[in-house]
Amino acid sequence: MHSREEKLEAFGRLLDVMDELREKCPWDRKQTNESLRPNTIEEVYELCDALTRGDNKNICKELGDVLLHIVFYAKIGQEKEAFDVADVCNELCDKLIFRHPHVFGSVEGVESAGQVTRQWELLKQKEKDGNGSVLGGVPRALPSLIKAYRIQDKARGVGFDWEERGQVWAKVKEEIAEFEAEVEHMDREKAEAEFGDVLFSLINAARLYKINPDNALEHTNQKFIRRFNYLEEHTLKQGRALTDMTLAEMDAIWEEAKRHDAD
Repeated sequence: MHSREEKLEAFGRLLDVMDELREKCPWDRKQTNESLRPNTIEEVYELCDALTRGDNKNICKELGDVLLHIVFYAKIGQEKEAFDVADVCNELCDKLIFRHPHVFGSVEGVESAGQVTRQWELLKQKEKDGNGSVLGGVPRALPSLIKAYRIQDKARGVGFDWEERGQVWAKVKEEIAEFEAEVEHMDREKAEAEFGDVLFSLINAARLYKINPDNALEHTNQKFIRRFNYLEEHTLKQGRALTDMTLAEMDAIWEEAKRHDAD
């Protein structure tokens, strides 16, 4: 691993490269916050994919791509005389120090991750002088599943949560029953609303049992892809198309894929 001096030198090198690109490269020179935004979203998703796969080589690569965007936005801010990368770093450090008084201050008795999270949310409200909404910090553009988890987590941070996590199952069953009733009535709009409630309650259950629902769903997505690819490959080896097979024939190969997955 690199020394602190080497890390600082590497970051300085990145800033120098960014300065030169912004001055001499036609593409880099024309970029704005608005033009970079879609690429930033894509880079973050690529990093998330590498993290999910535990691919350290690509995690390093994708972290670099995300860091490039951070430095790029800071460079644009500097050109506008609004802020520079030092402001970004200092604001972050100030926030971390303020929200960790048990590390950098005199607060005692904060010994668990849960206590740290609760303190974090209370301090965030203090930063806003009591005028900010508890849920105001949840980005509107988050994917719905992640947003639901963050909304619930924010509410939990100020004490709005089940007293016992097992209580959530009654709510899950209640929401499923309400969804089934609307499906029976064939009311599409109400059924959609109730299905949203079912998903929200299941995400809540996952949170309470310390399961990240987005990670869980992505693992299931990848599992389905592996098994479906197995089904498709074995069908092609037989010189057949999936559309020519019966459901029973496909199910037989699907069970093979499940056994293959378990090996």
